[in-house]
Amino acid sequence: MALMLRNARLVDPQVGLDEVADVLIEDERIAKVGASLECAGAEELDLSGKIIVPGLVDMHVHLREPGFELKEDIASGTRAAARGGFAAVCAMPNTNPITDDALAVEYIKARAEAVGKCRVLVSGACTKGLGGETLAEMGDMVRHGCCAFTDDGRGIKDSGMMRRVLDYAAQFDRVVMPHCQDDELVGAGQVNEGVASTRLGLEGWPAEGEELEIMRDIALCRLTGCPVHIQHLTTKRALDMVRAAKAEGLPVTCEVTPHHLFLTEDNIGDDYPTSLKVNPPLRTVADAAALIEGVFDGSVDAIVTDHAPHTEWEKDREFELAPFGMIGLETSLGLMLTHMVHTGVIDYAKLVDVMAVTPRAILRQERVAIEPGCMADLTVFDPNEEWTVRAEDFLSKAKNSGFVGHSLKGRATHVLVGGKLTLRDGVIVD
Repeated sequence: MALMLRNARLVDPQVGLDEVADVLIEDERIAKVGASLECAGAEELDLSGKIIVPGLVDMHVHLREPGFELKEDIASGTRAAARGGFAAVCAMPNTNPITDDALAVEYIKARAEAVGKCRVLVSGACTKGLGGETLAEMGDMVRHGCCAFTDDGRGIKDSGMMRRVLDYAAQFDRVVMPHCQDDELVGAGQVNEGVASTRLGLEGWPAEGEELEIMRDIALCRLTGCPVHIQHLTTKRALDMVRAAKAEGLPVTCEVTPHHLFLTEDNIGDDYPTSLKVNPPLRTVADAAALIEGVFDGSVDAIVTDHAPHTEWEKDREFELAPFGMIGLETSLGLMLTHMVHTGVIDYAKLVDVMAVTPRAILRQERVAIEPGCMADLTVFDPNEEWTVRAEDFLSKAKNSGFVGHSLKGRATHVLVGGKLTLRDGVIVD
């Protein structure tokens, strides 16, 4: 059946669109876009006061399945994603078993097809078992639909191995997304080295532990020509390195998370909140300000959540013993609207660019635009809905958010994947 979306504001910088109009969807794709469209027999949704954009994509998510379903699984994780307004997510490979061969890729695809509420793109490991010593079955994974490569959670220490990873990925036109972490320098670091580590009496995690590998991987990008996407960048110096690489014409991109934009080391109080223990750690106020500026000026290519669910008992321990990571799928859009769009730092077009357009391009996915012929993967949100983040409202199995209690303005109301509603009026469609 055809579906008519009426009276929403349509925003898509890809086609220069920002106007109130209708969208007609037929057979999974957008059939018409315009004012006062007609289609006999079509189901109609009046979306007055809401905004329709190309479906949001989170290109850095931990769905935990297979192996860690107690924390999250593909069913719960994609429900959380749809609730947050996402039409697609990219699953990281640090599962158990590791996603380092075609069988693992096919398993995740099959589970997503069976229980998913959004598209699940699959990233594969660069090295077998994330060990950093032997190449994973990269070509075979690409043949089975792997969209990118990363040893997320670990840095590849051996520069020669990293070069081989990039050489192989370049053959398949796939981006490599390094988790830039010098393990020997970071050591047992818990929080940003400096004021926070001193104040809290915790081992410090120096910014250089991130920046040195970013510097190296940019150099290896120059050597191999393989696209490199820096994951969860956190410091001003690191962003300046990416800016310089872009100015040089290198295929280097980067992402930042809402928690590194809107939280800093100063938010970690003497109650030692483990929800704020993340990898890489929360940095300084100056670093956060630099990242916000980077989103504004285009140096930052993508907003991601690094959604990292953990059980309550894992996080309810001493800070040093608790695992790194926080969830973010259900708060990301609201945080960006509240702190970036409504404050005038960026406009809706830039929001669409960093949360929908560029992530798809980096992951070599089909272009999605609000124009006839395109796949009807769409996100609808109410920019004025005011709400408070509450742990008990999360659809994720996990509750480890650093934004619980925050008041936000703007929330997803509908998500369409291939023309089918997976979120309708803020409720998951089963």
